Amino acid sequence: MQIILGIIYHFIGGFASGSFYIPYTKVKGWAWESYWIVGGLFSWLIVPPLAAYLTIPDFTAIIHSTDGSTLAFTYMFGVLWGIGGLTYGLGVRYLGVALGSSIILGLCMVFGALIPSIFYNFFPKEGKDTFSMLVSSRWGLTVIAGLVICVVGIILCGRAGMMKEKELKTSGNDPHGISKGIEYKFGLGLLVSIISGVLSACFNFGIEAGKSMADVANNLWKTGHPGQGEFLFQNNIIYITLLWGGLTTNFIWCMILNGRNKTFGDYTNKKTPLLSNYIFAALAGTTWFLQFFFYGMGESKMGNGASSWILHMAFIILVANAWGIFLREWKGVSGKTKSTIISGIIVIIIAVLAVGYGNSLK
Repeated sequence: MQIILGIIYHFIGGFASGSFYIPYTKVKGWAWESYWIVGGLFSWLIVPPLAAYLTIPDFTAIIHSTDGSTLAFTYMFGVLWGIGGLTYGLGVRYLGVALGSSIILGLCMVFGALIPSIFYNFFPKEGKDTFSMLVSSRWGLTVIAGLVICVVGIILCGRAGMMKEKELKTSGNDPHGISKGIEYKFGLGLLVSIISGVLSACFNFGIEAGKSMADVANNLWKTGHPGQGEFLFQNNIIYITLLWGGLTTNFIWCMILNGRNKTFGDYTNKKTPLLSNYIFAALAGTTWFLQFFFYGMGESKMGNGASSWILHMAFIILVANAWGIFLREWKGVSGKTKSTIISGIIVIIIAVLAVGYGNSLK
């Protein structure tokens, strides 16, 4: 039952992450950097401490009692992850929700799942899965098999994206502005997506770096609730420091873009629907945070090992691709291209089942 609950929580988190960009498409008359940072203020500054306040009693005392090195490492990984999150927005902008998310999150999944286990192979810690454990056990090999299957699904999604670009250029049916170079830019989108995928994995490293704070919150809760298992919301204490790092990176870059593009006026431009723009940006930012709110709940049931991270990423990829189909991002392409993207989604679903099964064996 615990595994099933973990999978459900990871799916809800994946749905939130795969859906968060949709409200941004409703923002009118603002430059990308303007609506991105407004949403980001909710994602990284406003909602995380609110979530901690609602779920962790006296959370500020836990932060104040944490040693400076733990806070610094957690913040540092947040800064690096912030670069990945920043380029995530650009990747989706230039490749579309489906293809951009598939490439970015696929790379993020691989690095975020394997690097912590390799680290703990050299620096063992009780309760942490090592790479040796993964490759020497039936459950671990099943999880790795699920990871490999998911990579195959991501390759299929990427292949479908390249087929789509070629067909739209040839047919002149150009819903994404390929020929004009307005939004759909495969080369630039691929570059920023690779950068984003690698650096976005730093979020998982940041969770590991700040785990001592979550352990304190977990132990305090278990003392007051004996026999009720692990604290569902223990990771909310980590997100405050971790997301400050992400806010730092994104705020600096968006302010640079506001200055370079002369878009500071967006925030007060009465020629745009200001109220709805702020509402949709806030909705996008809040939805984005919910992915990790539910990730923490899923992790409390399954552990912060490779399984949790793979499931989280796989569900995001599934949801993002489903939104891509729903938003008709594949309009005007051949049946072969559509079947390729659908095949990729099916393969990723198989990967999710494999990882879930492997975790149940554990």
